[in-house]
Amino acid sequence: MKFLNKPARKSFSSPKPDAARLLAYDVLHEVNRNGGYSNLLLPKILTKSQLDDRDKGFATELVYGTLRMQGRHDWILAQASDRPWNEVDPALVDVARLGAHQLFEMRVPTHAAVSATVELGRKVLGESKASFLNAILRKISQKTLEEYISEIMLIEDDFERISILYSHPQWIIGAYLDQLGNLEEVQELLKANNIGPKPTLVSWPGLSTQNDLVEVGATATTYSPYGAVFDGAPASLDLITQRKAGVQDEGSQLVAHVFSQVAAEQDSWLDLCAGPGGKAALLSAIAKSTSVEFTANEISEVRAKLVRQVVQGAEVTTIDARDLSILGKKYGAILADVPCTGLGALRRRPEVRWRRTVADLKSLVVLQEEIIDAAIDCLKPGGVLGYATCSPHLSETRIAVSESLKRHPDMELVDLTPFIDSKLRANAVDRGALTLWTHRHNTDAMFLSVLRKKN
Repeated sequence: MKFLNKPARKSFSSPKPDAARLLAYDVLHEVNRNGGYSNLLLPKILTKSQLDDRDKGFATELVYGTLRMQGRHDWILAQASDRPWNEVDPALVDVARLGAHQLFEMRVPTHAAVSATVELGRKVLGESKASFLNAILRKISQKTLEEYISEIMLIEDDFERISILYSHPQWIIGAYLDQLGNLEEVQELLKANNIGPKPTLVSWPGLSTQNDLVEVGATATTYSPYGAVFDGAPASLDLITQRKAGVQDEGSQLVAHVFSQVAAEQDSWLDLCAGPGGKAALLSAIAKSTSVEFTANEISEVRAKLVRQVVQGAEVTTIDARDLSILGKKYGAILADVPCTGLGALRRRPEVRWRRTVADLKSLVVLQEEIIDAAIDCLKPGGVLGYATCSPHLSETRIAVSESLKRHPDMELVDLTPFIDSKLRANAVDRGALTLWTHRHNTDAMFLSVLRKKN
């Protein structure tokens, strides 16, 4: 009897993705699909991981960089897909974005970027989808980023072209243009949003000084008298671990600094929306050093615990800011750093650009109005209200202030120019308000306006 030879079964080895890419995928997928926040998730997961410093750095760039540039990555990937990109499995999309980022934004050799990403795909997607992933990555790798950019530059519609080129939704570009009025400057801002910032440290008066930060290797900030930029891991510094200093963007430091100067003559300060505690920590330290009574409020108990850790024993309440009057107190100065779209911190929180919508803006504006009204109601005569946002959107800045003045004729605008560093006055003051821009000042795009209650 003759036996026929059966075709050998194709054997697959078990997928063995490297730990850094697998970690990056887990964070990216949690952010994109489950509403996580990269700046909270990534540090926590990296701390628990066994990765060495080099791999931690690789994973960090892969996560933050992919989130920033995934709009442009999606456009490139869509050119190579035989099915509409918005109909492709979300998990596959996230893996493909990681691959595209390595190919076009990192110094990873083409063969390594493709093979390592496909290996990741085999692990998290399965063999069938990994084959599609392999085909699409190989196809997009046949062109350089410069060639793709040349194709993007042929798009006639300015907003569509710039949106793809700099990986920002068109409505955000429009919001920036409303404020800056110049498309060329808007593009400078978009570029700045795509550059990850180095950590900025903040000294807390009474506990540390800017010079202390400089002595441990940081570089003094340009405008803030409290800050320094550190090219390393803040957690490696005793000043940070012992809670004598913190980590805070220079723009946020400036908001607290300017507000504290305007409020210097008041005997009681309240940080109304204090979580997670950056401005509250600095303001409480300044208040303590000048014998001013300081209180912080944060509606979230979880965030309120973070605030308590850094305000040196100051009172921390946990009520809805709109219900401030139930405390039965009047304050000399209230800082309302209100919930906002966060369009001014896109370099630091890259997923916000994909998560926020115009509908969010509308509901936030209503909330902001209600918080402003509640704060004004609890101001002493002659007291000051600092209205701050990490957003340059007109509806959350100038319009919010002008509408507040219409609703409250007993309030008047304070010109902040005398309280702002002379180096900033030329391009960071708009109609008496502090208006910081990432591309101009290398800070988050912060806004602060101060209103005073007439006697």
